[in-house]
Amino acid sequence: QVQLVESGGGVVQAGGSLRLSCAASGRTFSTYAMGWFRQAPGKAREFLAGITWSGGRTYYVDSVKGRFTISKDNAKNTVYLQMNSLKPEDTAVYYCAADERYMGDYPALIDSWGQGTQVTVSS
Repeated sequence: QVQLVESGGGVVQAGGSLRLSCAASGRTFSTYAMGWFRQAPGKAREFLAGITWSGGRTYYVDSVKGRFTISKDNAKNTVYLQMNSLKPEDTAVYYCAADERYMGDYPALIDSWGQGTQVTVSS
C-alpha cells in the first residue's frame, strides 16, 4: 500500500485559487495512478481528476475541467491539484487517492487514501 498525506486546504473567497499537495510514500513504484476526490457533507465521495504515474496522462470530471489541474512531481512523489475560479459549491473535504490498477468514479475500488483536507469557499 501507499501512504498519502494531503496539505494545502483552507478558506478562500469565491473566484480565488488554492493548490493542494499529496505526498506519497511506501509502495509508490507499483502505483498505476493517483487522483483527487472530494466529499461534501451529506454527499457521496466524488471523483475529480486522475493522473497515471508513469505516463502522466490526465483525466477530469466535466464539472472541474478548465478550472482544476492535476499534476505530479515523480522526484518528490507528490501530486498536486491546482484549483482556480473556486465556487462555494466546491466546499468539501478533498482526498488524495492511489491505486495499482484503477482510478475513477468508483472509490470503493481504490486501495489507498489520504486523511483529507478541508476546502471552504466563501461567497
